[in-house]
Parts: sequence; C-alpha cells; structure tokens
Amino acid sequence: MNADFDDLADRLDLISEELADRAIELLKDAVRAGQSSRPAAEKQLTQARRAIEKASHLLRGDADED
Repeated sequence: MNADFDDLADRLDLISEELADRAIELLKDAVRAGQSSRPAAEKQLTQARRAIEKASHLLRGDADED
C-alpha cells in the first residue's frame, strides 16, 4: 500500500477514536439524566464513526474484514 494512504488511514483511526469517546460521553450524560433511549446525536456519531472506520480499512486494503 502507498505510504500516503497509511498516513491517512492512521489519521482516520484517530478521528474514529474521538468520535467513539464523544458518543460514550453522550451516553453517560443520557444515563445521568435518566433517559431511557439513546440520544439522536450519539446515533449520528456512531454512524459517522463506522463510516470513518470503513474508509480506514479501505485505505489499508483490508475492506474484506468488515
């Protein structure tokens, strides 16, 4: 694989981790507030994280692992 792609994939991995951290914080806040369902923003962050993870896998050439 191209080294430029590896760098991009690494950066996407960091973004994915940040999205996951923010989603977890939203879930914690919802639990503290007594909400019984997942916040819409958490669902949106999770969907974005999955898309970023897929892009990272594609850049690494291991898209078949999904």
